[in-house]
Amino acid sequence: MTDPDWLHGYRHPVPWETAFPPESMVALFDDSVARFGARALIDFMARRYSYAEVADGARRVATGLAAMGYGKGDRIGLFLPNVPHYLAAYHGALRLGATVVNFSPLYSVDELVHQVEDSGTRVLFTLSATALLPNALAVLAKSSLERVIVGSVAGALPAGKSLFYRLFKGREVAARPDDARVTAFSALIANDGALPAAIIDPARDVALIQYTGGTTGTPKGAVLTHANVAANARQVASLDPHPDLPDRILGALPLFHVFANTCVMNRTIATGGEIVMLPRFEAGAALAALHRTKATALPGVPTMYQALLDHPGMAKTDFSGLRICISGGAALNADLKARWEEATHATLVEGYGLSESTGVLTVNPYEGVQKPGTIGQPLPGTRLRLVDKEDPTKPAPAGGPGEIVAKGPQVMAGYWNRPDADADTFADGWLRTGDVGTIDADGFVAIVDRLKDMIAVGGFKVFPSRIETVLHRHPAVREALVIGVPDAYSGERVRAYVTLEPEAVPVTGDALRDWVNPQVGKHERVDAVTVRDAMPKTMIGKLSRKDLIAEVRVLEGW
Repeated sequence: MTDPDWLHGYRHPVPWETAFPPESMVALFDDSVARFGARALIDFMARRYSYAEVADGARRVATGLAAMGYGKGDRIGLFLPNVPHYLAAYHGALRLGATVVNFSPLYSVDELVHQVEDSGTRVLFTLSATALLPNALAVLAKSSLERVIVGSVAGALPAGKSLFYRLFKGREVAARPDDARVTAFSALIANDGALPAAIIDPARDVALIQYTGGTTGTPKGAVLTHANVAANARQVASLDPHPDLPDRILGALPLFHVFANTCVMNRTIATGGEIVMLPRFEAGAALAALHRTKATALPGVPTMYQALLDHPGMAKTDFSGLRICISGGAALNADLKARWEEATHATLVEGYGLSESTGVLTVNPYEGVQKPGTIGQPLPGTRLRLVDKEDPTKPAPAGGPGEIVAKGPQVMAGYWNRPDADADTFADGWLRTGDVGTIDADGFVAIVDRLKDMIAVGGFKVFPSRIETVLHRHPAVREALVIGVPDAYSGERVRAYVTLEPEAVPVTGDALRDWVNPQVGKHERVDAVTVRDAMPKTMIGKLSRKDLIAEVRVLEGW
């Protein structure tokens, strides 16, 4: 399908042809500070920080890093949860002309060491928390990392809560060692912040190296230029049909993940909005924050919305401010969407993107025509098409699904030091997403499955999502994952794993197998359904097929 074929059905507020000229993240941030300086940018546990205050912190971070000998092109790591330090360090590093590298707090020491060595990270920002600082210090000892900057959560809290944290959370605070390589965040920013901003070439200079979770193999670093990051922030901001209304977004998704980096932080800065920041997602705390602040927007993953619906505080929460909720990271169940919208009277739309696309490629319109079960329409300035699943240089067969490929100002420059991976990931300049889908006459995209997830059964290709969709129709099934297991005769067999709704009538795996198999093709039939207490999940709460496969491989010895 060529781009103009579906433009008659385009529903986003700005024209699809809208251009997003290259802009640096430093210019984007400084422009918002100039326009909205006195406004609150962060609400952290009821302590508010204005745009001007965050900008002052960022300038001091840049000046402090320069005094230590760091400068343009250096990689600066952020090993942080959602705390105000994150924004100061992120924008301070960019102001210096350095490149930010996000590190997941969920990584093991060995995984952190690998990422430090692969990226060449010289400095790592973290907190004096027992869940973070010991690991950061272990990485300092085992890698080429030169310095660790340590912030204090207590210092970012309101006065009363800060005292409470020091008195009652002492067991969660790790002591900063007496080591010249370890510097307090407060000492780093003890300067006048007078360093001029580096000169940035938006199209060439790298703002962010975002490591992919991936489905197999070692994570790769997606190289995102200033132009990539700034464009996706502006693209997402352009989706709001009411830009003049209050803009207060709940930041429960982790900022170290590309979804939140774009949709919570960068998009909100571009609009002059406020981030109601939570250190991590916890349903009760999220509901309390929604109630207290009358947040207008909530990005999340399906498991977050399910957890909120299941929480007893849901019925007592005031959702009157909430206008738009965006679901990403995994397929959004139609029943979950309907129940959320009925409970909150806020629109829940599904979107889609990758680390390699700075976070977002498509989303359903916030108002008007939506198509549940699809990932929506391409963002303004974004081109998508379908190519043959076996040969990406050829178009997909007419009427059939194909691999989704993309072009746009948010598409990465490539992988960090991985030209071999670039060759496999780009086809004639188009980013290969690895996802198989369809595009209808109105430009709405539906995902069929991932190429790497397909199961080969006796020469037939089986899409796990097809069987998972059927399993979700059973009233007792809460979550479902389908994988392929080795088989000497057919190559692979199809097997399903599920968790059950807590209040549902109990059902066995055999009963579910007998229920689902008549509803799927012969080659799609499962050999077993295993009922589990819980499913493995990724750092943002998405069901992890990769981790499930790893567990089953160990248990069954294949």
